[in-house]
Amino acid sequence: RTRSSGTRNDVSLNDARRQRHALAAALVVIVVWGANFSVQKYTMSTLTPGGFLFARYLLLPMAAVSLLLWYRRASLPPLTRADVWALARLGFFGHTVHVSMVTYGIHWSTAFSSSLILACGPIFTLLILRLQKVETLTRAQVGGVAIACVGVLVFLWDKLAAGRWQATGGDLFLLFASSFFAYYTVASKPLIQRLGTVNVMTWSTLLGAAPIVLLSLPAAVRVDWMSVPPSAWIALLWASLVSAFFGWLVWGWVNVVRGVARSAPLMYLMPPVAGVVAWLAADEQFTTLKLTGAAVTLGGVALAQFASPPGRPEREAPALVD
Repeated sequence: RTRSSGTRNDVSLNDARRQRHALAAALVVIVVWGANFSVQKYTMSTLTPGGFLFARYLLLPMAAVSLLLWYRRASLPPLTRADVWALARLGFFGHTVHVSMVTYGIHWSTAFSSSLILACGPIFTLLILRLQKVETLTRAQVGGVAIACVGVLVFLWDKLAAGRWQATGGDLFLLFASSFFAYYTVASKPLIQRLGTVNVMTWSTLLGAAPIVLLSLPAAVRVDWMSVPPSAWIALLWASLVSAFFGWLVWGWVNVVRGVARSAPLMYLMPPVAGVVAWLAADEQFTTLKLTGAAVTLGGVALAQFASPPGRPEREAPALVD
C-alpha cells in the first residue's frame, strides 16, 4: 500500500510539473506570437511583403519535410488521391490565401490592430459551423458576435474619422482573411482525426507553399538580397521558423498537456502583448477609444467562443497559420 501511495504521489508530482512547464511554454509562445507582428512589419519594410512571402515559403517547406521525415522515421506516409486533393484545398485556403492576405494586411495596418482583428477568427468559425448546421448558436453566442462587431467598429473609428484609408483597408483585409482561417480550422478537423495533426499541418504547408512561391517570385526578383541587413535575416528566421513553425509545435504540445479548454483563453493575451511590443519597438500610439474598442471586441469574441451549451465539447484552438 505504501509503495502504491508513493507511486501515485510521484505521478501527481510529475503531472503538476508538466502542467507548470506547459503553462510556461504557452506564455512564451504567446509572447513570441505577439511580438511577431512587429517583427514581420520590420522584415517587410526591408524585403517587401512579396519578398517576405517568397523567402518564408522556401524555409517552411524544408522545416515541414524535416518534421515528416523525423516523425515517420525517414519514410513519408502514404496518401490517397482524395487525401491529396483535400490537403491541397486546405493548403490553398490556409496558406496561399490566408497567409498571403494576412501578410499584406499586416503591412498596410499596424501591429496592434493586426493582432486584434485576427483574434476575431473564432467568430467566423462559429458562423461557418452554423451555416453547415453543425452547431446551433446560443443567445449568449449571438450576443457575443454582436458585441464583437460593435467593438471592431469602435476600434476602427479613429482611423475612419482621420481618413487613414490604407490602415483601415488593411484591417478590413485582415478581417476578411480571418474567414479563410476559420474555414481552415473547420475543414482540417476531420482530416486531423483521420491522418493525424503532423501529417495534415505539414502536407498542407507543402501543398500551399508552391503557389505562394510562384506568385511572389516577381516581387522576390526585385529585392536586392545582397544588401539585406543581418537584422532582417534574423527577423525572417524568427517569423518563419521560431514563431510559425516551432511556435505551432510547442502550442500543439501545450494543448495535449493542458487541454484545449485551458489553453484557448491564453490566446486573448496576444493582442495586449502585440500592443506593448509595438509601443516599445515602433512607438505605436493608442487612444482611449481604440483601447475601449479592443476590450469590447475581445470580450465579445470570448463570449461567443466559450458560451457553448453545457456538455458540448470545447472547440479546438489551433495554432495561428500566419
